[in-house]
Amino acid sequence: MKIQSQKDFFAGLMFTVVGGSFAAGASQYTLGSGAKMGPGYFPLILGILLAVLGCAIAVKSMITPTPDGDKIGKFAWKPLFFIIAANLVFGASIGGLPVIGLKPLGLIVGIYLLTYIASHAGEEHKFKEVAVLATILALLSYVAFIVLLKLQFPVWPAYFTA
Repeated sequence: MKIQSQKDFFAGLMFTVVGGSFAAGASQYTLGSGAKMGPGYFPLILGILLAVLGCAIAVKSMITPTPDGDKIGKFAWKPLFFIIAANLVFGASIGGLPVIGLKPLGLIVGIYLLTYIASHAGEEHKFKEVAVLATILALLSYVAFIVLLKLQFPVWPAYFTA
């Protein structure tokens, strides 16, 4: 069988591998039953569903013809770099880096850094739009995680607290 769409085939393959990995990892936890679910039940079901979806996409990519073979393009290094960097900086800003003496910068500063760094992944960067987005995200995150869920992690930089 010939691959008609490279993009769909490799996306399906990726979904299958990731879903299978999650299902295998979840099977190490207690599964329980549908009425009394254990910690591994939900990830196992999601992993299996993702793997089945991936198989269906991969099979469809070999059946449904596409005019140009739907080739995979160049690898997008710039967005990959900025998105990963933004997440790493956010994690370091929330937890700090005690090894090098960096205290936590807090949720609010972390979200501003995350938004600003991630905004460079796109083709255009408008500082005003990024600032508005970061403000909305910071406000909603504060309300959701600190006020409603009452999670205990720093909101403001540790440098400002005694």
